[in-house]
Amino acid sequence: MAAAIGKRVLDEGWLAARSTEVDLTGVELTTTHPPSHQSPWMEAVVPGTVLATLVKNKLVPDPFYGLQNEAIIDIADSGRQYYTFWFFTTFECKLVSVTVLPGQRMQRLEIVKPTLSGSFLMIYLSNLSQSTNQHVDLNFRAINYSAEVYLNGHKGVVPKGMFRRHSIDVTDIINSNGENMLAVLVYPPDHPGRTPPEGGHEIRKDVAAQYVDGWDWMAPIRDRNTGIWDEVSLCVTGPVKIVDPHLVSSFFDNYKRVYLHTTMELANKSDWVAECTLNIQVGTELEGDICTVEHLHTQNLSIPAASQIQYTLPESEENLTPNPGDLPHRGSSLHINSISIEENLFFYKPSLWWPNGMGNQSLYNVEITVDVKGHGESDSWRQHFGFKIESHIDSKTGGRIFKVNGQPIFIRGGNWISSDGLLRLSKKRYETAIKFHADMNFNMIRCWGGGLAERPEFYHYCDIYGLLVWQEFWITGDCDAQGVPLSNPVCPLDHDLFLLCARDTIKLLRNHPSLALWVGGNERAPPDDINMALKKDLILHPYFQGSSDLGMPVAATVRSTIPPYGWQIPLFKELPNGYIQEVPNPIWNYHKYIPHSKPELVHNQILLYGTPKDLDDFCLKAQLVNYTQYRALLEGWTSRMWSKYTGVLIWKTQNPWTGLRGQLYDHLHEQTAGFYGCRRAAEPIHVQLNLATYYVEVVNTTSEELSDLAIEASVWDLEGACPYNQVSDKLTLPPKRTLSVFEMKYPKSENPKPIYFLLLKLYKRSDHEMLSRNFYWLHLPGGDYKLLEPYKKNIIPLKITSLTFIRGSTYEVRMHIANTSKKPDSRNALFFRKHCERDFDMPLKTGGKRVTEINGSKVGVAFFLHLSVHASKGDYREGEDTRVLPVHYSDNYFSLVPGEVTTISLKFEVPHGITPRVKLHGWNYRHGHTLL
Repeated sequence: MAAAIGKRVLDEGWLAARSTEVDLTGVELTTTHPPSHQSPWMEAVVPGTVLATLVKNKLVPDPFYGLQNEAIIDIADSGRQYYTFWFFTTFECKLVSVTVLPGQRMQRLEIVKPTLSGSFLMIYLSNLSQSTNQHVDLNFRAINYSAEVYLNGHKGVVPKGMFRRHSIDVTDIINSNGENMLAVLVYPPDHPGRTPPEGGHEIRKDVAAQYVDGWDWMAPIRDRNTGIWDEVSLCVTGPVKIVDPHLVSSFFDNYKRVYLHTTMELANKSDWVAECTLNIQVGTELEGDICTVEHLHTQNLSIPAASQIQYTLPESEENLTPNPGDLPHRGSSLHINSISIEENLFFYKPSLWWPNGMGNQSLYNVEITVDVKGHGESDSWRQHFGFKIESHIDSKTGGRIFKVNGQPIFIRGGNWISSDGLLRLSKKRYETAIKFHADMNFNMIRCWGGGLAERPEFYHYCDIYGLLVWQEFWITGDCDAQGVPLSNPVCPLDHDLFLLCARDTIKLLRNHPSLALWVGGNERAPPDDINMALKKDLILHPYFQGSSDLGMPVAATVRSTIPPYGWQIPLFKELPNGYIQEVPNPIWNYHKYIPHSKPELVHNQILLYGTPKDLDDFCLKAQLVNYTQYRALLEGWTSRMWSKYTGVLIWKTQNPWTGLRGQLYDHLHEQTAGFYGCRRAAEPIHVQLNLATYYVEVVNTTSEELSDLAIEASVWDLEGACPYNQVSDKLTLPPKRTLSVFEMKYPKSENPKPIYFLLLKLYKRSDHEMLSRNFYWLHLPGGDYKLLEPYKKNIIPLKITSLTFIRGSTYEVRMHIANTSKKPDSRNALFFRKHCERDFDMPLKTGGKRVTEINGSKVGVAFFLHLSVHASKGDYREGEDTRVLPVHYSDNYFSLVPGEVTTISLKFEVPHGITPRVKLHGWNYRHGHTLL
C-alpha cells in the first residue's frame, strides 16, 4: 500500500553491532551486504542505548543488580571506540503521485475507487523524481552523541548534541518499490570522562546528560547513554510541510475571554508556487476518538517555490501573499508578521487547565492541516492544548509564586532524574511514574539539570494528570570546579551547540500546558553569553528546593536487586559521644545507601523502634521512618504556607536505577511508605499536627472557602483505650490558608502514656463526610518507640470485604477493611453506610465479592497495614519475586483504631496467564494474610 500522509515510527526490527567488529562500510551495509541475525549482529533496543542492547542480549550482566555493574568495562577504560555501534533496520515506503479532480481533497487512506460522477481518483507509483507529490523526511528525535547515517548507499551526518532533533529529506533516496536499508553509526560523547572524583564529571563539557558519570546517588553508566535514545520516524508529506507550530493564548476579563493563535513555519518543498488552504480546528474530546468541534478557521495563502515562511493563524487579509520582489532565495525564510486580533480564535469562558488538586485538566484538541491546490491534503499536526498562565516572584517571601488561571498554587512536588538509567523509556513507564506523582497529591515535577530534557510523552502525561514541570537545561554547578584536578567551571565547551539544543528543545516541548518554567541550570547560572541568549526568549530563574534523601525500599525489592550475600543489614556501631554509626555492607554502599543517622547531629531513626533482627524487620522499620519524615517535611512547609514558603520540592522522588536512597517509589515501581506519607501531607484540604507547637492545624490550598466543618482529635494507647478526645466544630476555613485551631494537650495531661496514637479527622458536620484523616504515632519528649516491638504480638481482629472488577488484563479491587475489636461509633457507621456500602450494591459484570476475617483477641489499633499484589504460587518458580507491579493504591501503610472502617482501592494489570493474589501485612500481621 502507498505511504499515507503522516508519521510512521521505526521502532522494530533493529540490529546492532560493535563498529570494531564490522569490516563493512555504511555504503556496503545498505546496498550489497546487509547484515543478518548472526554474530556480531544482535537484536537492538531502539529507542535505547548501546548498554541497553548489550543487556538485552545478555552480553553484559544487568548493571542494576548487586555489584554486576563493576563487571562491565567503563568507557573511560575501553575508549570511545568500544561503545561506538552500528544500528541497522529495513523498511518499505511507497510514494505516490496523485491527480485530484477539481474541488476534491486527498484522503489519508489512499485507495482507488469511483467518484460520485463515475470518474476515478487515480493513484500512480512514482519513480522518485523531484516532481513527486510526496516527500519523505527521516527523523531522529535524539541521538547521543553524533552519528553517520546511511540510507540505500547514501551518506548523511547527524551532528553532535544529545538534545536536538535531526531531519533528513530522503525523498530522492527512498526505494519506493521495495526494501530500504538504513544504517546508523553512533558515536559516544566526546568527553565521557572518568567516574568521580578523578575526572570531575568531564561529560559536563558536552551537551549531554551529566548523571551518567555517576553521582552520590547513582553508579556510573558505562556507555554514557550512547545510542539512538529517542524515536526514529519517517514523515510523509505533500509539497508543503508544517514545521513547529507554537500555540499562544491571551486572557482578558478575568479569564472569561481567551484568544488563541498559532505561529508556524510552512516549508514548500516543490519547485512551484504552492496555493494553500490552511485550516485550524479546535475541539474537545468527549470519549475515545469522538470530539466536538468548537472552532474551525480557514485561511488561503501562497508559498513561493522551494522556500520556508513563518505564518500566524488566524491572520489578517493583507500581506498573505508576498510581493514578487520580496521572494526569498531557495532555502531562506520569509517572515509574515501582521496579526488581526479580531480574527483570532475566541473562546468565552473556556474550560481551563488546572494543576493536580486545583481542578480539572481540561485539554483541547488542536489540529492544523494544510491543503495544496491540485494535490489535496499535504500535512497535518495535532496537539493537546490547555489554557493557563503563570508566574512571578513574591515580594513577601522572596520565593517564586506560580499562578495558574489567576490562582496562586502552593507547590508540593519533587525532583526527577530519568525514568530509567539505560533510557529504556516507554509510554507505560512514563504514565505509571507521572500518575504516581499525582497519586501523592503533588502538583510539580522538577526535571533536574544533570538529567534529561524530558520527552514529549513525559509531558503528555503531565498534561493529563496535572503536574506542572520545572525544566532545567543541562548545566549543574555541583560538577563544576570539582574533581582531581579541579575542573573548569565554564562549561559546556561549545556554547553555540548548547544554544542550538536549547532552542530546539523549546520548540519540541513548548505547547504542553504542564510546562511551567525553564531554568538555566542546577545550582548555578549558565555562562553569561548562554544566559543572556536564553533570556531573550525565556525568563530564567534561580533554583529552590527542599531536601530529604531517605527512601529505603521494601525487603522484596532488596531481594530482587541484590544477591543473598548482600542481604545483611547494617551494623550499628556506638561512638564515644553516644551517637550510632551505621556500617552497611559493600553492596549497599555501592547502591548508595544513606544511613538513618548523622552522628553528632541526628540519632539513629531506625533504632528508635528497637534493634532490627533481620532484613524484613529492618525494612519495615525503615518504612516507618520514611513515612514520618517525608510527611513531617511537607507538613512543616505547609504550616507556613504563604507566610514564609511558596512551595517545596523534595530531592528526590524517584530513581533511574536500583538505588537505596532518595526515592518515594523504587526502580521496579514499588512504592515506599514515604510515598503515602507525602500523599497524606499534600492533600489539598488537610488536617495536621504541628510537631513544633503541638497545635492542630487545618490547611486549605484550594480557592474555595469551606464552612460548617469539625475537627476531632482522639488519642489511643497500646491497650486500645481512648484517654483523650477533643472536638472543635463550627469551623470555617478560608481559601489558601493554614489555620491553627487548638492545642493537642494529651502530653501535658496527668500520666500520659510513653507511646500513643493520635487520630485527626476533619469532616463536614452535616453528614460527617471525611475531608481529611491523619494518623500519628508519637512518644513523649525524650522517649522512643521501643514499646511498639512487643505490640507486634497483639493480633487485632479485622474484617475485609473485597469486590473485584476485571476488564481484560486490568483488575480493580475495592476493599472495605474494618477493625472489629470494637463496634464502630455511630458517625463512622453512618458515613460508611451512606458513602461506602453502596459500592457493593453495584451489579457485578465480572469478578466477585469475598469476605475475609482475621481472628484476634486483642482490642487496639491495627497498626501500619499494607497491601501488596502477588502472582499465585503456581505462576512462578521458587525464589522469584512474586509481586505484580505497578499497583495504584488509594492508600497504603495505614492504621485503623478500634471500630474504624476504611475503603482502599487497587488497580493493576497482570501478565497473561497470571492469577493475582492480594495480601495484607502489618505491624500486627507480620506473616501476612491472603485476602483475594
